[in-house]
Amino acid sequence: MARKKIDGVIEAVRYAPGGMISMVRTYERRGAVWSDYIILGRTELITRLSTGKIFVTGQRRSSFGSVFQTGSAVHIAGGHIVSGAESAPADLLVGVSIF
Repeated sequence: MARKKIDGVIEAVRYAPGGMISMVRTYERRGAVWSDYIILGRTELITRLSTGKIFVTGQRRSSFGSVFQTGSAVHIAGGHIVSGAESAPADLLVGVSIF
């Protein structure tokens, strides 16, 4: 079975005081290559997820430009952005560094 194509890898997150994501540091696929890191606000991330883009948690491997160690998929559940868990009381990206 073919793997689903990943559109973005979220490497770090910043939460607002209320527990919602303020911004994320992510890499996005640009055809066969990946972008440098991009800062996305919560609204931009929700827009991308709502249009069917597939984001996962993970980190870029040092000295391997297009190679990532990926984690769980990121999705919207109950109005919150979560990874791994089906639902959470607030936005929660498990295993993602905070910046």
